[in-house]
Amino acid sequence: MLVAVVALFWPTAFGWYTDTMIRIGLGVIMLGMGLTLTLDDFRRVFVIPFALLGGVVLQFAVMPLLGWGIGHWMELPRDMAVGLVLVSCCPGGTASNVVAFLARANVALSVSMTAIATALAVVLTPFLTKFYVGERVPVDALGLLQSIVIIVILPVVAGITINHFFRQAAKRIAAVSPFVSVLFIILIVGYILSMNRDSILENWRTLVTATLMLHLGGFGLGYGLSRLMRFDEQSSRTVSIEVGMQNSGLGAALATKHFASLPLAAVPCAVSAVTHCIMGSIAAGVWRVMKPRSVDDHQ
Repeated sequence: MLVAVVALFWPTAFGWYTDTMIRIGLGVIMLGMGLTLTLDDFRRVFVIPFALLGGVVLQFAVMPLLGWGIGHWMELPRDMAVGLVLVSCCPGGTASNVVAFLARANVALSVSMTAIATALAVVLTPFLTKFYVGERVPVDALGLLQSIVIIVILPVVAGITINHFFRQAAKRIAAVSPFVSVLFIILIVGYILSMNRDSILENWRTLVTATLMLHLGGFGLGYGLSRLMRFDEQSSRTVSIEVGMQNSGLGAALATKHFASLPLAAVPCAVSAVTHCIMGSIAAGVWRVMKPRSVDDHQ
């Protein structure tokens, strides 16, 4: 929030940042994520298949449909509508794992969902984006796929490899990677907001309303549909967090590279980063003091 205020009222503070540095920064963030993952995180798909696969399906079914629906219902300008759909088609990010830990949810499920969703995003994010906004603007799905491989998958794989073969070195690097990740995220958010300051101040009510509705819907539907699928309370909270929180940095990087003709496409991604972190923090605070209930207790 502080960075957002600085970016809007002192935009020159972020004038040195560039579009290329957004992609480099996201690569560093994803490398840090990879350093915290092991092959066991991916093997868990065979241990808890229903909750994990059900949660990932909700991730890519609920949010893109919400993003598209909100854009049409609010009659958002094309730039904003495309940006909202793009960020809604992204997988969860590392922030969701932190919120799951603070909320006393199922951290193993959270990490596994993030890992599996990130891998699936290589294909699903480009083609879901094309499916939902292809009629409004040309979408280079293969170009999006290539970018995700370069700035997400390769750094994550590199991090997992380092963690597997050089465990102690990975632990030392991972100790500072959360701080580095936060630093790059706020720089990305600050840069995008500062570059689009005038348009944001002119449309801030619409932007905030759209992103609030997107993430409220994600948290709410993620939890409600999980309970309908008879997930236990901890797993339902985890899925709610994973569905409601997106990798906004990835959305911003893709928007600046592939939708340069739509200046405001990256803005919903930046606003989303601020919004879902605040909402995730509130959810973590509430759930942390609420004892998880079983399905029978819920009934």
